[in-house]
Amino acid sequence: MKKSISVLFAVCITVTAAIAQDAGAWVAKKEWANGLALMPHRATNLEVFRQQYQRNKACWDAAFAFMKNHDMVNLAKGKYPIDSNNVYASVTEDPSKDLDKTSWESHRKYIDLQYIISGEEIIGVCPVSKAVVTKEYDEKKDVANYTAEGSMEHSVPGTFFLFFPSDAHRPNITPGGNKPVKKLVIKIRYAD
Repeated sequence: MKKSISVLFAVCITVTAAIAQDAGAWVAKKEWANGLALMPHRATNLEVFRQQYQRNKACWDAAFAFMKNHDMVNLAKGKYPIDSNNVYASVTEDPSKDLDKTSWESHRKYIDLQYIISGEEIIGVCPVSKAVVTKEYDEKKDVANYTAEGSMEHSVPGTFFLFFPSDAHRPNITPGGNKPVKKLVIKIRYAD
């Protein structure tokens, strides 16, 4: 019995590693990017990215085309429709915040693609399953809030973060100095 459990566990680890490797190879091929030079941050769940891209290719292609076809540095602050209610973007330019002025959040209807155009910030990342709800999900605002202990990731131009419904995130944290950060957030409808 003990040997059977060990064998089953080894098989599960091998299958999981193969899936992760396949997703990593898919991302590295960059067919999804349509010539965009950026890459997802290492904190991104690449398998979920691949699944969501395959389920909703037109929305993802529209999001990446928006990034490729706009001069991000000179893009004005504001909201930008991309594909009706399926994909839309917001550009902000505000100082980063002290940790106590930020909060953990997650979304159910939309995936967040967050990209720093200029400046830098720290973004907290934690699985929703390990977070404690402090404010129940608000369907109208598509947000729930949490307390959590997660990894703190440095965000700079060149990579983007993807936050799926299973990801709590805590954006806009200053790495020091509360300097201006120009940021693009694209909301991409989650595909069940």
